[in-house]
Amino acid sequence: MPPMISDPVHDVVISRSVKVKARDGVLLSVDIYRPAKDGEPLPGPFPAVVTRSPYDTRSGKGPSGQAGNGEYFAKRGYLYLVQDARGRYESEGDFILLDQDGEDGYDVIEWLAARPYCDGNIGTQGSSLRAWNQNATALLRPPHLKAMWVNQGGSNGLTSAIRHNGAFEMRWFGWAVTNGIHAQEAHADPAIQTAMVRNAETMYDWFCRLPWSEGNSPLAPLPNWEKWALDLYRNGDDGPFWRNPSRNFAPYRDRSADIPTVYAGAWYDSYARASIENFLAMDARASHQYLMMGAGVHGGPNFDNRLTGQVDMGPGAPIKGNLERDRKQMMLRFFDRFLKGDETAWVDQPKVRYVRMGGDGGKNAAGQLLHGAQWVADTQWPPTGVQPQDWFLHPGAALSRDPAPASPPSTLTYEPAHPMPTVAGNVSSMTQNLPPFARMMRTGDPITLRQSIVLQGAADQVTHDGMFAEPPYGDLADRPDTLVFTTAPFEAETEITGVPEVEIFLSSDAPDTDIFVMLQDLYPVSDTWPTGYRLNLCDSIFRVRYRDGFDRPTMMEPGKVVRVRFPLYPISNAFQPGHRLRVLVSSSSFPRFDPNPNTGESLGRHTHTRIAVNAIHHDPAHPSRLILPIRG
Repeated sequence: MPPMISDPVHDVVISRSVKVKARDGVLLSVDIYRPAKDGEPLPGPFPAVVTRSPYDTRSGKGPSGQAGNGEYFAKRGYLYLVQDARGRYESEGDFILLDQDGEDGYDVIEWLAARPYCDGNIGTQGSSLRAWNQNATALLRPPHLKAMWVNQGGSNGLTSAIRHNGAFEMRWFGWAVTNGIHAQEAHADPAIQTAMVRNAETMYDWFCRLPWSEGNSPLAPLPNWEKWALDLYRNGDDGPFWRNPSRNFAPYRDRSADIPTVYAGAWYDSYARASIENFLAMDARASHQYLMMGAGVHGGPNFDNRLTGQVDMGPGAPIKGNLERDRKQMMLRFFDRFLKGDETAWVDQPKVRYVRMGGDGGKNAAGQLLHGAQWVADTQWPPTGVQPQDWFLHPGAALSRDPAPASPPSTLTYEPAHPMPTVAGNVSSMTQNLPPFARMMRTGDPITLRQSIVLQGAADQVTHDGMFAEPPYGDLADRPDTLVFTTAPFEAETEITGVPEVEIFLSSDAPDTDIFVMLQDLYPVSDTWPTGYRLNLCDSIFRVRYRDGFDRPTMMEPGKVVRVRFPLYPISNAFQPGHRLRVLVSSSSFPRFDPNPNTGESLGRHTHTRIAVNAIHHDPAHPSRLILPIRG
């Protein structure tokens, strides 16, 4: 009886630093892992899996290394090609983040398809920027691209993942500086590399020195990198900049290749919203589209990890041991079906899988919250049985199904010089390097010796000594720049699964400001949790000047009430009896997002900041509300 999936039956040889000529003459460097016997590559032909990366993945060192993937697939009868992105490591050209990804992907795939040892059936896989470039390539429809595993990549970089409803996701500054250490210009000039090393060690201090400008940023030693980073920081209006198909796929969906695709995301990943948007857009027009949403944080290997930040999601959360032996084997089944044509490899797979969190509430051996989770299958997204429910903000900090009575607004005072700190959330690359740097320089892997500025994932939303926050420490809800609205304790298990939305009626004495909203699962005080636990579930921010559209920035009039509606990140969580849902409202979350200076000046070019007094209106004429996707 034939095996259900490919067995590891081959040896492996690697063709290193092979040069592929792109359409503009630039030479792109690739390594190819090939099935072999007795030290010689087999003639094949074999199907292939391609990943293209701005990291030194070919070294095999660190979490970005691809040596393990290369050997895994080659032993099972695949070619595995790893490409250095244009302008990175051994590939020629200029590196510009999220630019020309489609063209280079097309050229590498079609070059590989023409090799006599390739059978022309080529898939792609990869996380983060290696997921962005898959979608960009699919827009150009390479004839030999037959399947994709898109793990945690972007969709529309204007609305989330680069900018976020008008605010800037500061992680990209962190990414640019820490990865700029290994820019080709830095490799060629020790003085530049030394300057970048020093700047990467003080990343948080640089975050506090906005706005950056030409020559006045930690990227000043790399003018080309500084230019594209400042372009991302300053371009908040919709327009030509956001029509680049490498950073925004939304306008071009009808061009994308109709090929089997898995969109894999996670609730606490920086691409949670984008993963679902990609799936929904393509499921409406293409066949064999699949969505997987885990409970974890950024990075493919985290699908096999039950720990999400400081919260243990339990044994039911990983792929490993629940859906498959591990994530790699699940990918192998997918590619065996759609690249090798093995009809037994990917049988009766549900269109949608997601992790529903909640249900335990104890502590693990390390004293961390054991929140609990389990995988759920469905035929659609949002899942079957989900219905929207309105929950209204009330005076006195209540959150209720009943509309609010006549009442004065609730106010908060937002000072850009002292923004609300980000405790934990949907971040990646929010790091700075730790001295000494010698060991990292030898490995060449920019992940080594990093310190998290913001914790990826879930945690009690309380500031404390040792994190990047100012005293006095404590519950974010106790700050003067926050408001909270809380339900009564739930009498029965209550599940929210989908995309919560908020509709806020707001006035301010400033011409522009931000609204930040976070949902929390509020654990009751108990012997296990003597002070309770304020578990962050999902959040989002909105720059109010864009309330009429991202192409129509409009300033506010002092005291005039405006309506702002926007989605939060998606989530699935079952509130247990006795738990409460708390909505935290503020006007910042730093350094996850750039603080709004409240002045109404051009984005990224403000000359000063001012304090804003922001009022949330909750009365019959201004029914501020939370729209919850409740699963019955």
